[in-house]
Amino acid sequence: MKSKKVLSLLLACAVTLSMGTTVFASTEDQIAAAQAQKQEAQAGLAQAQANISGLESKKQELESYLAELNSQYNELTDSISQLSIEAAEKEEELKNVKAQLEVAKQNAQDQYEAMKIRIQYMYEHGGSTMLEMLLSSDNLSDFMNQANNVATISTYDRNMLKKYEETQEAIKTQETQVEEESASIGNLLTEKSSKQQEVQNLVASTSDNINSYVNQISASQEEADALMAQVNSADSSISQLMEEAEQEKAAAAEAAAAQETAEAAQDENTDEETDEETDVVDESGDASEAQDTSSGGEDTTYTEDTSSTDSSDYSEDTSSDSATAEETSSSSSDTSSSETSSSSQGTYLGNFKLTGYCNCAQCCGTAGNATASGTTPVAGRTVAMAGVPFGTKLLINGNVYTVEDLGTPYGHVDIYCSSHSEALSFGLQYADVYQLN
Repeated sequence: MKSKKVLSLLLACAVTLSMGTTVFASTEDQIAAAQAQKQEAQAGLAQAQANISGLESKKQELESYLAELNSQYNELTDSISQLSIEAAEKEEELKNVKAQLEVAKQNAQDQYEAMKIRIQYMYEHGGSTMLEMLLSSDNLSDFMNQANNVATISTYDRNMLKKYEETQEAIKTQETQVEEESASIGNLLTEKSSKQQEVQNLVASTSDNINSYVNQISASQEEADALMAQVNSADSSISQLMEEAEQEKAAAAEAAAAQETAEAAQDENTDEETDEETDVVDESGDASEAQDTSSGGEDTTYTEDTSSTDSSDYSEDTSSDSATAEETSSSSSDTSSSETSSSSQGTYLGNFKLTGYCNCAQCCGTAGNATASGTTPVAGRTVAMAGVPFGTKLLINGNVYTVEDLGTPYGHVDIYCSSHSEALSFGLQYADVYQLN
């Protein structure tokens, strides 16, 4: 009956072990699938971030070009304003010159009329006048004075005629110059206005391109956020699956220990049953010998010797079972010591994902921030991971890091780097992580 119970226990342990192995294999498959999904999402995230970086670069170039165009537009606006003022001044100057020209023309016309009258008078009465002047002169000196007066009047008329001609020429030259300057200003004003319109069109086109890049960056950022959410979800799934795997390992180990205990118990029961059968055989032999002795009258010393032999056999079996138990205990202690030595590096947390980040605006939203714990991040020391308290020491690839920041779930260690290029070159890695404190 006891052997049947032990056999049932062994069968139950075997079924538990097989179920645990099957479930553990299924969990490992799920972890592998989650890690593959996570790597795919991370690859898409890296591509999306590269696209965002390229779009940001093009956007910055267009913004610089737009600033230059705005500067040109402002300069052209100032120049057009100045030219408009100059054009107004030239227009006013031209009006004044034309007014002066009209006055000079009127004076010249008056002078011309006066000269014409005098010339006509001198032409009509010139001979009699000279004769009358000679005859009416009292002496030669008086005649010379009158002749000098006539010559002076003639010289004055000639000078006035010459001055009239020079004035007319100067006014015409000034009028022509003012008209040319006004035309030049008008042409320059037209050219500046055309250039201003061209720059304004370029500004509008560049603004449209910048808005297009802004929309593309927004769409890429949304895609990156969605991929980051997928990565975080995969991290959470992997962490949960790893915890389940650890629990399944522990259950399998307990089942294995129970099976070993059951096997040991079965061996012990088998030995006891063998000893009982031997005792039964010995007792039946003793009874027959006793019967022979009573019938034949022989000595009973042999019966005592036989019982002594049976007792020694049983003691030998017991000592053998004790030796087996000691060997099992020794084996367990050896296994425990090997497990202790394997964990001498610290408490094993699992095979975690590793990424890099820096203290720039692209990685942290704004540049130059302190860590979530209030410390200044240092390359080679600072890491970020949720699920453990600040100050936790982690051993990764032979290096000791301190958890001082947040931003990634448990199972994902973000290692601080001194520059953004170094963080990008770090890429995505996986490593065994041990907790030292």
